[in-house]
Amino acid sequence: MDELRVAAIASLAPLEELDTDPFAVDTRSQHAMCARWAADQGYVVTKEFLVYGLRADHCGLWSDVEAGRVDLFVAPNRRVLARALRSVEEFTAECRRRGVRWETAGLDEPQYTPAMKAEVHRRLSMPTAGYDGT
Repeated sequence: MDELRVAAIASLAPLEELDTDPFAVDTRSQHAMCARWAADQGYVVTKEFLVYGLRADHCGLWSDVEAGRVDLFVAPNRRVLARALRSVEEFTAECRRRGVRWETAGLDEPQYTPAMKAEVHRRLSMPTAGYDGT
């Protein structure tokens, strides 16, 4: 059987929320959690979304499904999914209608130290021209 192809959904959050909800701001860790979950299942991530309040029927979510490049969606947890999409319930209904499942990775979020928060802050506050986050 071929590997299932996964679209990982991460949510955007303003840098100002770094102290109160660092995982919501740290999109790199959100995508890493999805990739780890997919690998543990024997799946492969073929698409990464970084969105906020997206409609469940937005064509961007479904173009790779329709093209046969995505078989299921994964988000780190329901809280992230609820921020990424306008409505989890509408997304669930749309997935059901299209015959595509979605999952949450359900792994533990990192425990952010001050140094980890500082790294996220540096990465997100640097000018984007040529900066790759390392």
